[in-house]
Amino acid sequence: MDDFGTVLIGVVLVAIVVACLSYIGSGAIYEGLGRTGLSLDEPDLERGPVPGSPAAHAEAQEEIRQMLEAKSDRREARGQAPIDVEAEMADLTTSPPGAPADAALRDEVRQLVQAGNERRTRRGERPLDVETEVERQLRDLGA
Repeated sequence: MDDFGTVLIGVVLVAIVVACLSYIGSGAIYEGLGRTGLSLDEPDLERGPVPGSPAAHAEAQEEIRQMLEAKSDRREARGQAPIDVEAEMADLTTSPPGAPADAALRDEVRQLVQAGNERRTRRGERPLDVETEVERQLRDLGA
C-alpha cells in the first residue's frame, strides 16, 4: 500500500507541474480568443466618416451607385435591358425639400413617443409634447 501512495502522489505532482507549464504557455492564445476583425471592442479598427457629414453622404452616394451598377450588370447578364443608373440615383437620393415623412413612419414615431411618455409619467417626469417630439425625431432622422 505504501508504494501505491507514493506513486499516486508522484503522478499528481507531475500533473500539477504539467498543468502549470501548459497554463503559462497558453496565455497568449486565450487573450486572442474570439478577437477578429468583426469584434466590437477592437481599438484599431478604421472608423467611417461621422454620420451626417459630407464625407458620409459621399460614401453613401458611392455605395448606392455601386449597388445600382451591379443591378444593371445582373440584368444585362440575364439578357434584359440595363437600367439607367443616373435616373435611379436621382429617384433614390432626392426628395423634394420639405416633403412630408411617410405616414407609416410618422405613425411609428408617434407610437414610440407615446410609449416614452408613458414611461416618463410612471417615473414621475413631465411628458413631452407628442407632436413637437415627433417632428424633432423625424427631423433628426432626416425624414
